[in-house]
Amino acid sequence: MTVSITSRIQDKLDTELQPSVKDAKLEQPKVTSGTGYYSEELARKAIDFALLEDLGQEGDVTSNSTIPADKQATATLIAKEDNAVICGLAIAELVFKTVDPTLQFNPLVAEGTFIKDSPVTIATISGNARSILTAERTALNLMQRMCGIATISRRYAEKAKPYGIQILDTRKTAPGLRVFDKLAVRLGGGTNHRIGLYDQILIKDNHIACAGGITQAVAAARSLYKGKRIEVETTTLSEVQEALDSSCDIIMLDNMPPAQIVQCVELIQKRAQIEVSGGITLDTLDSYLIAGVDFISVGSLTHSVKSIDISLEVEIGI
Repeated sequence: MTVSITSRIQDKLDTELQPSVKDAKLEQPKVTSGTGYYSEELARKAIDFALLEDLGQEGDVTSNSTIPADKQATATLIAKEDNAVICGLAIAELVFKTVDPTLQFNPLVAEGTFIKDSPVTIATISGNARSILTAERTALNLMQRMCGIATISRRYAEKAKPYGIQILDTRKTAPGLRVFDKLAVRLGGGTNHRIGLYDQILIKDNHIACAGGITQAVAAARSLYKGKRIEVETTTLSEVQEALDSSCDIIMLDNMPPAQIVQCVELIQKRAQIEVSGGITLDTLDSYLIAGVDFISVGSLTHSVKSIDISLEVEIGI
């Protein structure tokens, strides 16, 4: 990946998102939960696999058989939906340049730009016509998904921002695409929760059952991983009290109605951070914007993605 691609993503994270993001480095696959996350290594591997899946062993047999090998072209990427966040231009560039490093990719808007009215031309690509068409579908698939995630993340984050509540994503991402899904959430204004199973301890009901209780689970986790933040999932007031007594860092209030959440907030009294979770939608979000809540996690940001319509149009050169 060229420096320009990497730096555009980092610049967006540094200048327009929360201050904690500024401590993140794009090249580090291991990061603290909640920071801006991007791994070039994982991005490259995901793109390589996507291209292998699409091209197989013979390549683009249609383009290779119908387009002269030296034919040059210019293509435009066009966003065709209103009220969309543009995200993944740097990833699209990486796809095109993985197929053909000689292709020239020129973004016309910044990562995270909000497009109110469409259509809008968001980038141009110039170079070998075969290469452009070979990379087209993989680049569009990734970028359309990322734009969809960033767009819905923005809608949630804008609602929650006046209350000082951060919208979290989850691990409910498409296998192999988490690096892109997590980046899209951030560029839409959301916050990355844990990136994987390795960067934060989240003790859920099955862990609690296997460990013999919240107290035992937290003690075991703290003994083995002294530097890790510990979050505990709870569903009742008594479980919240036990989690408090265990001195965990974050208490998740899972599938609780708003009235019960208010009770839990009063019980916790800022002795731990509070995450609210469980089937919260844009239609129900207002009911959960409760004073004292720090985070609201929304799995649908990445598990129920509506892609944004983006097309590529080619103009053949002489």
